[in-house]
Amino acid sequence: MDDRFYMEECLRLAKEAASRGEVPVGAIVVRNGQIIGRGQNRREADKNALAHAEIEAIEAACRFLGGWRLWECDLYVTLEPCPMCAGAIINSRIRRLVFGAHDPKAGACGSVVNLFDLPFNHKPETVAGLMAEECSKELTDFFADLRSKNKEEA
Repeated sequence: MDDRFYMEECLRLAKEAASRGEVPVGAIVVRNGQIIGRGQNRREADKNALAHAEIEAIEAACRFLGGWRLWECDLYVTLEPCPMCAGAIINSRIRRLVFGAHDPKAGACGSVVNLFDLPFNHKPETVAGLMAEECSKELTDFFADLRSKNKEEA
């Protein structure tokens, strides 16, 4: 399976999140071709600032493997990780990060800052912009719908 296959699974998760009123971000952790962790944004449902898709996917992968070191794993996510999630990627030793849309407001893997350029003890390989148009469209459509709903309610 190739990177597009995994990103399509992330997009499916992002659409599920959007259907629940969450910002549409989906993430998966893959090890040896097997998806071992899935995540979607759940900040609104969980009332928790830490409930990002990447964190949920990393937690699931750690539970699956029975440990915190994900050095043989790749993380796929529809949106460039924020500083918190980039830190989790470093700390969990994710081997490779593949993300779709850049995040010019909060992206910590090249857009606002690149935490992976700092002298931390781990630097994942990074592939940026995979299926960026599809990932960006999901976010753009979600926020356009949200603005429209808010305008109708006002």
